[in-house]
Amino acid sequence: MNEIETIVRKGAWRVGLLLTLGSLLFALVSHGAQARQDPAAVKQAVEDYLRVQTRGLPGEASFTVTPFDPNNNLLPCTMLEAFTPPGARLFGRTHVGVRCQAEANWQIYVPAQIRLVSDYLVAAKPLAMGEPVSSGDLARRRGDLGELPAGVLTREEAALGLTPRMTIGAGQPLRADMLKREAAVQSGQNVKVVSRGAGFAVSTDGQAMNNAADGQVARVRTSGGQTVSGIARAGGLVEISF
Repeated sequence: MNEIETIVRKGAWRVGLLLTLGSLLFALVSHGAQARQDPAAVKQAVEDYLRVQTRGLPGEASFTVTPFDPNNNLLPCTMLEAFTPPGARLFGRTHVGVRCQAEANWQIYVPAQIRLVSDYLVAAKPLAMGEPVSSGDLARRRGDLGELPAGVLTREEAALGLTPRMTIGAGQPLRADMLKREAAVQSGQNVKVVSRGAGFAVSTDGQAMNNAADGQVARVRTSGGQTVSGIARAGGLVEISF
């Protein structure tokens, strides 16, 4: 073998090695590109989940889901499960969790915008602190609950008979934390305890040991020195059922 043949053969070997390495690298890159989670499947899982979850909400619900990154590094999954993350709410700007229930075993959070157009309650006129709310104090407005403060009331039953914790201006949306239920019995108040069962009713006097609104549990120390618990009712009455 002369010198020229040796050089040619060495060059051919090197070219072959480079081609082989190049083919392997191309295969790895191609495999990596194909081994990504399909973003359309993630979006579909979120949309299916929200369609079910918003079905029972009051008002007209609609939503948009942010497209999932097609250049993600997640392994493909054939069993996707969507869920509501702790603390997330099902209207306004929120996130929906998606986890893989198969061997890939990953979990992500997908941004979504949920519109919930519904009637909600506002003060029809200025409401004074401590004055019980009546139906004439309430008016309805319609809007996207996701753009309103959390806890806005949508049912009159949730406000009637309660008293404002502060002065509320006319037109202001009513929230649950703005109202409180007046105490039916107050701590230290003399009350009547009525015990009822099948075919009998017994009453005794006592002293309330805590404040309790109508329907809440009140603890009472009876005239005989016993401590009992019952349901507070208006007029200084505590009921015990057997």
